Amino acid sequence: MAEFVIKMADERGRVLEQVERGYSSTEVQERFAQQGYLVYSVKPQGLLTGGQLSLGKRHVKLEQFVIFNQQFLTLLKAGLPVLTGLDLLIKRQPNAYLRSLLDNVRDRVKSGELLSQAFNAQAAFPKVYTTTLEAGEKSGNMEEVLTRYIAFQRLEMSFRKKLTASLVYPVLLITVVTFMLIFLVTYVVPEFAKLFENMNAKLPTPTIIMMAIGTTARDYFIWIAVGLVVGGILFWRWAKSDSGSALIDHALLRIPLIGSILLKYQVANFSRMMSTLLAGGLPLVAALETAGPAMSSSVIRQGLQTAVEEVRGGKPLSKCIEGQRVFPPLAIEMIEVGESTGALPGMLTSVAEFYEEDVQTALTAALSLIEPMILIVMAVVVGSVLISLYLPIFTLGSGLGQH
Repeated sequence: MAEFVIKMADERGRVLEQVERGYSSTEVQERFAQQGYLVYSVKPQGLLTGGQLSLGKRHVKLEQFVIFNQQFLTLLKAGLPVLTGLDLLIKRQPNAYLRSLLDNVRDRVKSGELLSQAFNAQAAFPKVYTTTLEAGEKSGNMEEVLTRYIAFQRLEMSFRKKLTASLVYPVLLITVVTFMLIFLVTYVVPEFAKLFENMNAKLPTPTIIMMAIGTTARDYFIWIAVGLVVGGILFWRWAKSDSGSALIDHALLRIPLIGSILLKYQVANFSRMMSTLLAGGLPLVAALETAGPAMSSSVIRQGLQTAVEEVRGGKPLSKCIEGQRVFPPLAIEMIEVGESTGALPGMLTSVAEFYEEDVQTALTAALSLIEPMILIVMAVVVGSVLISLYLPIFTLGSGLGQH
């Protein structure tokens, strides 16, 4: 099924715009028309949607979603019905986008849809969340599964913040040096070129090359910038395709040190999701079908897709994952122990905790090596530019000294 952006109005006249999955634009339009909506347009979800640049589905921010779920759980524990709780939270929701989504959820629940179906229809909430809600509806224990999911969200948010904090300095360093290099090449070098032209001096080869680069960059700066933007967009589109994402994932996972960190991060994320879903009462196959597609790595995603079929056929999860040759041996061994003792959710939690800590340690060690390397590379590049600029002056100075 493909994704479509649908613009419509409900019975109150409110205009809504959201992403829906369907087999065709006609099928999506007919489906919502039958539900009583006035459909204005249905367009394929892509790079250009509605004349505006679209970089994919728009998701709710994790922090906002954590707060909403915490408040929703509190209202449910207080004994309020689901609809009443949604009404109260919608009135107090400061984010307009989340409020519009919750409006649609409330209207769908009023019309008879299950809460999990209403959230799933928005295409803006994690699949793990809607599956968790579905498990709570089937077991009749919505409060418990929501509590587990909120704990999962908080751990994920904390882990992301730690990773982001670790990467701030290297990114800032690269950004500052890059802008400085652009300034040198597009402004300083052309100014030196004018100076050397007036001197009518014979320039060394490195200086001539740098002058050519600088004047070209200055004269064609706009076209170069446009080319980089267009190239970036085309690369992004290719990276989102199945073939592109697979090639990039294979390349990233083979990079020494970085590939290991990326793999461990994915394993920790998968284990945390699986633990949450299994503890919420979901069967193993259903949990795999939910957690697998949520992985950002296409290599792991495809491996888990194959593992789902094997688990459905009766093979143990550890054996299925081992056959894909993606997961680390230690993770497979721990999962095997969890299966043999009947404590798979708890063991998956242990796997997640172990690899989350391992990622933090490995990332700290990697950054301690990468940061000096960035400084050395940038110093060599900037130093080469400056030396090529001042080399003619030194040559002229030595020539004058000889005279």
